[in-house]
Amino acid sequence: MPVSRRHFVQGVAAAGLAALVEGKFHQAGAETIAHAPPILTGNHFDLAIEPHHADFTGRRVKAIKINGSLPGPTLKWREGDTVTVAVTNHLPKVTSIHWHGIRVPAEMDGVPGLSFAGIAPGKTFVYRIPVVQNGTYWYHSHSGSQEQIGLIGALVIDPRDHDPIAYDRDYVVLLSDWSDTNPDTLYGNLKKQSDYYNFHKRTASTFINDARSKGLRSTVQNRLKWGRNDMTPTDIADVTSATYMYLMNGNPPDANWAALFNPGERVRLRFINGSTMTIFDVRIPGLPMTVVQSDGNCVQPVTVDELRLGVAETYDVIVQPHEEKAYTIFAQPESRGSYARGTLAPRMGMTAAIPPMDPYPHRTMADMGMGGMANMKGIKMSGMSSDQMPGMKDMEMGGNCNNSAPEMNKDMKMSGMKNDDMSAMSHARMDQPAEPLNDKVAGMAPFPQPGPRTTRLMPPESQMMSHPTQTTEGEVPLHLGPEVVMVAMNTAPRLHDPGDGLNGNGRRVLTYSDLRALYRGVDGRPPSREIILHLTGNMERFIWGFDGQKFSQAEPIHLKLGERVRFVLINDTMMEHPIHLHGLWSELENGSGEFAPYKHTLIVKPAERVTYLVSADSPGRWAFHCHLQYHMEAGMFRTVVVS
Repeated sequence: MPVSRRHFVQGVAAAGLAALVEGKFHQAGAETIAHAPPILTGNHFDLAIEPHHADFTGRRVKAIKINGSLPGPTLKWREGDTVTVAVTNHLPKVTSIHWHGIRVPAEMDGVPGLSFAGIAPGKTFVYRIPVVQNGTYWYHSHSGSQEQIGLIGALVIDPRDHDPIAYDRDYVVLLSDWSDTNPDTLYGNLKKQSDYYNFHKRTASTFINDARSKGLRSTVQNRLKWGRNDMTPTDIADVTSATYMYLMNGNPPDANWAALFNPGERVRLRFINGSTMTIFDVRIPGLPMTVVQSDGNCVQPVTVDELRLGVAETYDVIVQPHEEKAYTIFAQPESRGSYARGTLAPRMGMTAAIPPMDPYPHRTMADMGMGGMANMKGIKMSGMSSDQMPGMKDMEMGGNCNNSAPEMNKDMKMSGMKNDDMSAMSHARMDQPAEPLNDKVAGMAPFPQPGPRTTRLMPPESQMMSHPTQTTEGEVPLHLGPEVVMVAMNTAPRLHDPGDGLNGNGRRVLTYSDLRALYRGVDGRPPSREIILHLTGNMERFIWGFDGQKFSQAEPIHLKLGERVRFVLINDTMMEHPIHLHGLWSELENGSGEFAPYKHTLIVKPAERVTYLVSADSPGRWAFHCHLQYHMEAGMFRTVVVS
């Protein structure tokens, strides 16, 4: 390994040893070795964004803290309240806070240049947010690369009604990545050499080994195919443990953050991927996890051994340890190399064995859209049965006592919506489902989060049986060039596929096809049109975009207030892209019908075609982007305008 890598590992080891000797973990405030961010509750919050320093490797570098904490405080809100958050900027640059996954008025979304001007140095901005949902979310800066150096935090919203998830203890597990390298330098390195942080490149030695095992001709043909696309099967992540350390609630692995339990208790772990560029694979060896919530929305319970968190995704799981022993909470990046780690234990000071790292994954020709999926080309997800969808035959679709949503309670409060207004929503203009809702109903935005007291808006059955999609937009011709290095020949839904590095590992791994909402979706109208977008890029030049265009070249995507559309994302690159649409729910079409899971962030795998429904129920200008920070900076960003 290069000397820089060796020094990095030595620094980590030195920091861990010093922590054990001194009983301290050396950050700017000399906090305790296994600190957790403070928890703030109430209706009003004061947050101070301040320049600080952090020392994770024996080197003191610049960082950002919120109220003196890295990550920032965990905020606890309550559904039905209106909260105010006064954010004061003590940085020398403009800052911001975006409330990830939260349904807010557009001017409160926190994206400088799009929804507001940002928070200038020395100024205070007061966010005023009607809380119309519950679940696990997070917040982060949308200014430059500030989230990379600490400007992130967890957000937990308690339900107004009885929580359908039963638990005895509750912990946030916020995962993040940290580098001592300045974010601008890190991004500059990628622009100069896209594989700068990839230490798993193929060499003459691997060529000889492949030729011996697979034959010379096959090996040469394989190398030529990859070379024509300026790709390599080891292109798993742009930024790796060559520079990254992985943190759990702000703690490096040696600090060993711990969560306590009594045997037999149901422990709720709220996993949040608050990293900049890292997809995490999470498991607790010896302890099954029952997934009960995805991106803040309840799902029918599914028990797994492992799950993959794309950047910005959240999953709530229930674990129930019965033995009085410790368990390791283990989160390894998709590119392996290192890990984040904590402990679930009945007493402080207990530890468990750390599992060995999984093998380094490799891309395949299927990831290039060149094999194994030709028969899947052009699959439409609309109305697809479980027999038609890969992986859905074996999916547990069994009943749940909460499947049938109760009738709307007459005295419920839904963003000011009255019972009479809901009646109007149920019947108005349903003879023309392809048109936006009338002014009265469109003004009721946003639709409520699915829950025990919501009902489903349905048009007449005759129109549900028709073919409502009238127009398809966005099928632009893609031409190979600096912005588009490849176009996948065969794309298909891969919702049953856990992802590269997880297949065949002997563990039960969560897939998107496993997600089935606990409550029926609120908007049952069919979409009026499709919007097709290709995820494109040039890995060699580190250029990313939609439809071969960077943000600076692209026009906004326009939606009419009240309309229902289908987004179709086609990944023509060989990397996963966690795509996030601000301000609106994304209802993943995975074969669950009216129980389609509501998400705010979706991983789109290489050569994958993903479709989801969006109700344009909140007016404003909304960001739409890949949540890999440096992909967004390099151009994979669009504006969605709802008007």
